[in-house]
Amino acid sequence: MNVAMLQFAPVFGEVQENLRAIEEACADLPADLVVLPELCTTGYQFRDRKELLELAEPAGGPSIQRLSGVAAACGGHLVAGFAEKESDLVFNSAALVGPEGVVGVYRKIHLFSEEKRLFEPGNRGFPVFRAGGIPIGIMICFDWLFPESARSLALGGAWVIAHAANLVLPFCQDALITRALENRVFIMSCNRTGREERIAGKKYEFTGRSRMVGPDGKILADGPPDAPAVITAEIDPRRADDKKVTSLNHVIRDRRTDQYRL
Repeated sequence: MNVAMLQFAPVFGEVQENLRAIEEACADLPADLVVLPELCTTGYQFRDRKELLELAEPAGGPSIQRLSGVAAACGGHLVAGFAEKESDLVFNSAALVGPEGVVGVYRKIHLFSEEKRLFEPGNRGFPVFRAGGIPIGIMICFDWLFPESARSLALGGAWVIAHAANLVLPFCQDALITRALENRVFIMSCNRTGREERIAGKKYEFTGRSRMVGPDGKILADGPPDAPAVITAEIDPRRADDKKVTSLNHVIRDRRTDQYRL
């Protein structure tokens, strides 16, 4: 399975420009799965809810339809973060999109900082979708901090976790090694680069360093900290179906759920 991540710096509010950048980067990129950053069509720092509502789109909106064409050009599927409008509600979401359209949508469960003032918290749990016969789960940015996120997806059968991110804290890239290892899954964490300071005194410096990690915790590919990049790898996703650590230890079956306080 050929996989890729598109690390770039979306321009705030310039939806068509951001979509063009995605199309150009993916034009000669044959891939079964491409992961894009969080809120990759709009940019990140909304000044207020009015601005968010103006840029948000439904899951079947024109941006996602256009990304379906990108998926078709790549010959596979892609995961893209976007601001999802449903009636007068807006979710920080990511869509799994194929040539035929939307396969599924995940809504961010763990909202970060000012997101709590803008977005509704996710209300659909952690679903697992299938793309090309491969079970794929989705996390968005701050979800990484909560072990339950990746564990829920692993328990749901995900072999690959697509992590669409706008990371500003310095910890995630290293923590992904543990998340992949403790669940024996592949993680594709696609982060953005650049900075946004659309509100005085509130500057976001995005850390780049998009990272792919295998079920054994080994780093498969890394992106640069401060430049656009297309990061690619070839993986065998079925490796994530093997949850054994030793011949007598299994990361799912060995859990002592009778002893946990959840």
